[in-house]
Amino acid sequence: MLALYDVPAPAKLNLFLHITGQRADGYHLLQSVFMLIDWCDTLHFERCSSHNITREDLGPKLPDEDLTVKAARALQAATGCRQGVHIGVSKSVPAQAGMGGGSSDAATTLLALNRLWGLKLPRPALEKIGLALGADVPFFLRGHNAWVEGIGETITPLEKAHQLPSACFAVVKPVAGLETKSIFASPSLKRDSDSATILGFAAAHFDFGRNDLQPVAQALCPEVTEAINWLGIRGLQARMTGSGSAVFAKMAHAIDLSGAPKGWQVKACDNLMVHPLAGWASDQN
Repeated sequence: MLALYDVPAPAKLNLFLHITGQRADGYHLLQSVFMLIDWCDTLHFERCSSHNITREDLGPKLPDEDLTVKAARALQAATGCRQGVHIGVSKSVPAQAGMGGGSSDAATTLLALNRLWGLKLPRPALEKIGLALGADVPFFLRGHNAWVEGIGETITPLEKAHQLPSACFAVVKPVAGLETKSIFASPSLKRDSDSATILGFAAAHFDFGRNDLQPVAQALCPEVTEAINWLGIRGLQARMTGSGSAVFAKMAHAIDLSGAPKGWQVKACDNLMVHPLAGWASDQN
């Protein structure tokens, strides 16, 4: 039995998120920058002699059909692989936070099992499988901080002249969570933001733009406002990531983040230049 231990699945933050329109089929057009951070889940994989997919929760209990199991089964179905795996999930990234935890778990599962099972699928093939699991999965498979457009399918790595500088962030997840569909369904959601450019973003980086989903989220979930204000009294200008309910703020220096309300998850996070598993799949078709 071959095992892979302590394989990370990092979270992401949306440095900004603008909604620039809506297609006839209802999908929203967006622009955003997705940034990897070092708040990670840890996944354990053991190759099994049978073709069964099993999972063990090494932390908080997860749904029976979480995205690690779905990703493993999707990879089996796409390749006809008859190997199995036992997955241990040590969950740290909060759910319903806008941090992409489930999508990151799915991407790490695809990358790890592609190697563990000896499938040697190129990254584009893994992306096709991943996209059916969640819109953010291809971003985590690409492995680089990125400018994201369209409905999330157009991903441009931020490299070389556009690479993000290293920085530290305070990230706060209040107890309450938010469902993405309830925000996008709101009639009060701003859907007509002007198109931005990578050059415009690069001139401001962490101070660029806003999150168009935030006003709707604050109306639906008062704890989003409470978390923003909690960081505000510590001198930090916070905004929401993704569809929330987590919020974040760049820290110029270390700040005391103790004393949060009961049940809140608060963490000082560094950004990552690349995914820890970058290079585990080839870009070649």
